Amino acid sequence: MKLLSIGHDAKTVKGEKFGYLTGIQFLAPANASGVMNTCPNASAGCKAACLYTSGFGGVYKTVNEARVKKTKFFFTNRVEYGRQLIREIQALITKAAKNNLIPAVRLNGTSDLAWESIKFDDKTILEHFPAIQFYDYTKSPTRAARYAKGELPSNYNLTFSRSETNQADCENILALGGNVAVVFHVDKASDLPGSYLGKPVIYGDESDLRFGDAKNVIVGLKHKGSKGKRDTSGFIIGQPKI
Repeated sequence: MKLLSIGHDAKTVKGEKFGYLTGIQFLAPANASGVMNTCPNASAGCKAACLYTSGFGGVYKTVNEARVKKTKFFFTNRVEYGRQLIREIQALITKAAKNNLIPAVRLNGTSDLAWESIKFDDKTILEHFPAIQFYDYTKSPTRAARYAKGELPSNYNLTFSRSETNQADCENILALGGNVAVVFHVDKASDLPGSYLGKPVIYGDESDLRFGDAKNVIVGLKHKGSKGKRDTSGFIIGQPKI
């Protein structure tokens, strides 16, 4: 069982044209594993529109079974999980070098765990690989605020993620100089608004490399999956494509 997916995720693979090889981990979101909540700040709209059942996860039963298995592995055997994760990141670094690419890691593909606080052999994974760029989206206002204030490790980039319930948090993160990802009911980049909450909107689906974004902007994302297309919760902004 591999922890990291490399070259298979439709969005992270776009980073290769920008010179990056990304390893992304997909765990079971929220309480889907039955053993832990991997998304403590997820709203009802976020859970309903989650990409967990989109793409391969919506076609092949074994995909989400593997995500549950990885989450249980993390929960029940942290030592062995950490050792395997370290080995896989080392392999990612080797593969990237062979292909003249720069390695990057996103551990919260479908989760929202605080990797800056999770230790393996007395060090976080960020400390094990200080020269590697890690990045994630988060709905934790506390983590996003800490990042915006420069309180997280320099090799970890966090983008706050808007939901239908955290508009005030979005405004606070923007006031601190952070970035906020917002999902819109649009089909292409040209349909995105020019600004939102008083900040310029950039197109976030060109790649998944959030650490390369300009500062203090809205990262505009298109709705994805059949659930997202029909969302009316307010999690996705605009008129649903029903």
